[in-house]
Amino acid sequence: MKTFTLSRVIPFAVLAFAAIFSIFIPSLPNFSDTSKYNSADIAWVTVASALVFLMTPGLSFFYGGMVNRKNVISTMIKSFVATGVISFLWVVVGFGLSFGPSISGFVGNPASHFFFKDVNSSNPWNLAPTIPLLLFALFQMKFAIITPALVVGAVAERIKFTSYLLFIVLFGLLVYAPIAHWTWHPDGLLFKMGVLDFAGGTVVHISAGCAALAGAIVLKKRRSSAVQPANVPYVLLGTGLLWFGWFGFNAGSALAANDLAVSAFATTNTAAAVAGLAWMLFDYARGKKPSVLGFCIGAVVGLVAITPAAGFVAIPQSAFIGFTAAIISNIAVHWKDKAGVDDTLDVFACHGLGGIVGMILTGVFATKTVNGAGGIGLWYGETTLFIAQLKGLLIVVAYSFTVAFGIFKLLNVLNPIRVSNGEEETGLDETQHGEQYLQGTLLVDYNGSLVATKAPSSVSL
Repeated sequence: MKTFTLSRVIPFAVLAFAAIFSIFIPSLPNFSDTSKYNSADIAWVTVASALVFLMTPGLSFFYGGMVNRKNVISTMIKSFVATGVISFLWVVVGFGLSFGPSISGFVGNPASHFFFKDVNSSNPWNLAPTIPLLLFALFQMKFAIITPALVVGAVAERIKFTSYLLFIVLFGLLVYAPIAHWTWHPDGLLFKMGVLDFAGGTVVHISAGCAALAGAIVLKKRRSSAVQPANVPYVLLGTGLLWFGWFGFNAGSALAANDLAVSAFATTNTAAAVAGLAWMLFDYARGKKPSVLGFCIGAVVGLVAITPAAGFVAIPQSAFIGFTAAIISNIAVHWKDKAGVDDTLDVFACHGLGGIVGMILTGVFATKTVNGAGGIGLWYGETTLFIAQLKGLLIVVAYSFTVAFGIFKLLNVLNPIRVSNGEEETGLDETQHGEQYLQGTLLVDYNGSLVATKAPSSVSL
């Protein structure tokens, strides 16, 4: 019989306390004045929010298909569990920290929307005047969910599940919320500097990429760093879900059903398509076979790179952004092995560098022809935006890496975050979750009962 310890009880006790406390929060009427809203905008941003949510299970398949078979389930749940942790954290204090009244441009006031206080009855967000504040909060929640989920790929196959849960909470409070406030709040530090990030190249991908690098450094190398993908069709499925959901990620960031959303939709698809081809054909030019993984990884890199630029650049330039990011990330993946950092699924090379390339090229190709509220890039003769992008980039890289590194170090001091050698050898599916992933044939009788399992002697990739 399992014995209860304080460390096991505390997480449940905290959740129980918060759930019970929530019943004492007063209820307020919904949207007392609806005349200010646009039904088409509400419909589109609602759909976009659902599309962005779909990206997280898509990411689970994308990552789960690329790790070893003994770690498929543990990798997938680490990504997907963020939907639970961050959703509740966002309602309690996350939205207030990110978008509440600014405290010196660094972070929002968490008390302003504690437990979503006034969110359903307040005036709309001033940069999204045609949709309810509650819808804006829900849309932004999906961004907050997927960001720590991205870090999983760098620490997969060796981090304890409970340690990762604690990391998600601290990352959401100390890294994601401040950077979101800096970048997207009108009183935020980076916003006032003139930094442009349409849909999260800085807030999501650079912060996650740098945190991933910090985690890989703290956790050190796996006992065996050879990764034999467990299920390439999972990767293909995950890529499709990510690509599909990314239309909500980028086009939804227009926060209205308008021409800017259509333009962002087009630039997103173009960059992903070109990047997928660029990665695959670059490998082919160097003597490799055109691989499924190559196209999938390249497409995701293109999606990452176009994210900060999607609503500020034209369609032709989005092709160049996707192409450039794919080549740079491809080269970085091969250099990574020489650097001695075990970033399991190349999160920094793909998301970190992809976001960096996208931020820089936003400063190069942004044009007010596409978005009058944007800026003019270096390609069109202006230097102000380009310099602002570089400054913002350096600030976010330094902050996200330093704080994430501190979080991982702190958690490791409190309780070692890496599984034992024996657990790593057996696999985290069994040792962390008591479950196993079997890639084989399930034999079922006519009543649906499992009769036998036939596991393959080898995996054909």
